[in-house]
Amino acid sequence: MIQTIITHPGSAHKDDALAVCVLIAKYGVPVERREPTAEDLNDPSVVVVDIGEQHDPEKNNFDHHQFPREHPPTCALSLVLKDLELYQDARQFCEWLEPAEWLDSRGPNRTAEWLGVPRRAISQLNSPIDVTLLRRFAQEKTLAEGHTLYEFMRFVGQDLLDYLRIVRERIEFARGHAERWSIPCGEDIIEVMFMSRDVTDAKEPRSSMESYIRAEGLGKEIAAIVYPDQRGPGYGIGRYEDHPQLDFSRAEDQDDVRFAHKSGFMCKTTATDPQRLRQLITLAWKQASE
Repeated sequence: MIQTIITHPGSAHKDDALAVCVLIAKYGVPVERREPTAEDLNDPSVVVVDIGEQHDPEKNNFDHHQFPREHPPTCALSLVLKDLELYQDARQFCEWLEPAEWLDSRGPNRTAEWLGVPRRAISQLNSPIDVTLLRRFAQEKTLAEGHTLYEFMRFVGQDLLDYLRIVRERIEFARGHAERWSIPCGEDIIEVMFMSRDVTDAKEPRSSMESYIRAEGLGKEIAAIVYPDQRGPGYGIGRYEDHPQLDFSRAEDQDDVRFAHKSGFMCKTTATDPQRLRQLITLAWKQASE
């Protein structure tokens, strides 16, 4: 049973602060900012984060500073998420995680080069929220339940854990309820993901299908998604990742299209027949020659 979380004293960084946020949300135990003892490192009830020069999940030691220079970019948060079996989903659905790994293990210059942005952009993206959280965290020697900062860090960690849980639930829901359509249109085949209105327990059907598409690596194949309209009868039809050959404003004059966005990224229809839904998608499709 986890009793204590230990991380390094002195300045705090995003990776160790976020790792501690997740651990607070998971275990709800006190935090100590100090050097770990040999006893701490050998005691599985003590989680040692971003210090100790050991990565030993069985003993709950999560440091990355001893990894060789050529090791893939990794930070303390990476190691904690891997131990909780959440890392793959986090890397896929938390786009801030990989830059955080680079920044902590490679520094701002290499990170800016990897991102293809000026070095100054790294500083320009700093948030006052980040600055305050890290500065206040660095000033504390101990944190425990009831402390304002502790409870804020619990919120941050819990929101991240909840988000990853919800994403995984949505992926599995779509896996069991979504259908894939292949619609001929001239010389093209339009690949579509569809979820029926008959799925009465559908929650956030569009987000569920988008998460599933991304998790399955289908982003380069799927052009459109068709999902139950949660604001009325019928369906919403949207292009996936702004597919360039779909413009749903081309279907705005159809009697059963009650709304088509002028930018063309989606429309709402009262139609429920799958064949009619396919027809509306082909109406919105632009041939490459156009």
